[in-house]
Amino acid sequence: MADDEALAELDRRIAIIRDNLRTLIEQAAAYSGAADEGRAADRIAEQQRRLDDLEKERAELVGKD
Repeated sequence: MADDEALAELDRRIAIIRDNLRTLIEQAAAYSGAADEGRAADRIAEQQRRLDDLEKERAELVGKD
C-alpha cells in the first residue's frame, strides 16, 4: 500500500514538472533577448533535471515489485 501511495505521489510530481516544462518552453518561444533566453534555458534545464530524478526514483520504486 505504501508503494502505491509513493508511486501515486511520484506520478503527481512528474505530471506537475512536465506541465512546468511545457509552460517554460512556450514562454521561451515568446521571449526576446539573450538575457531572457538564458534565464529560460536555465529554468528549463533545472526542471528537466528534476524530472529525470523523479523518473529515476519512480523506476526504482516500480522495480521493487
